[in-house]
Amino acid sequence: MTNEREFDAIFYDLGGTLRLVERDAAFEAEARRKIAEMCGETGDPDEFCKFLDYRYAGYRKWCFETMREAPEEELWTKWLTPEYDRELIKKNAIELTIEYRNKDGRRVVAPNGAQSIKDLYANGYKLGIISNLVTSQEIPRWLKADGLEQYFGAVLLSCVEGIRKPDPAISNKACDLLGVRPERCVYIGDNLNRDVEGTRLAGYGMFILYTTPEKLAKEKITDENRPDAVIFDFNELKEIFPKAPHVAWDKVRRV
Repeated sequence: MTNEREFDAIFYDLGGTLRLVERDAAFEAEARRKIAEMCGETGDPDEFCKFLDYRYAGYRKWCFETMREAPEEELWTKWLTPEYDRELIKKNAIELTIEYRNKDGRRVVAPNGAQSIKDLYANGYKLGIISNLVTSQEIPRWLKADGLEQYFGAVLLSCVEGIRKPDPAISNKACDLLGVRPERCVYIGDNLNRDVEGTRLAGYGMFILYTTPEKLAKEKITDENRPDAVIFDFNELKEIFPKAPHVAWDKVRRV
């Protein structure tokens, strides 16, 4: 990568990147209770959710093999609860999926994540989200509640698109929505395999790894998965991308 490169658009990953999991025992227990109730299950919610996790592992295997993602209704009626009341499950599929994620913790925005969105937008970069996600409504609701939806010109979620990273089709569609060329795009993610592979297959010009010094020390960096830059805090982005389409290459941390 040469220092002459410039970028028009910056895309965020969500899980492990822009949104992190915060454990909350009471919040998680309430989510498990809601899941059982919405399925019409009268047994122990904790045991029921362990059963769902077992089935979800099978679903995930299918996802990785096919690079597909099912919409919520299919996830529940085909994979997780096929023997339960189909109409009840279909009716509750969206909320079931949100609570299924909630049972593992509360999603919170990464430190300085929201401010980085506002900073990059103010600096003239087009913004988008590309994420493998099983819920279609959690992110739109969050963006609206936090007043962030106005900053994103493209929000692509695998359960809506039907395809997952690293399939480059989802990243290419994001470019089309923003009207930018792939080589003029940056992707910020936390996964050195899925995120790097997907964006490079799509021809994106830069991949930024969001991590911690401790996690980075444990990563096995190879020529195939080497990120173009590493950040430990989202407020570093305003220094790297001061004004579209420019990049402050002297601010870029490499590994």
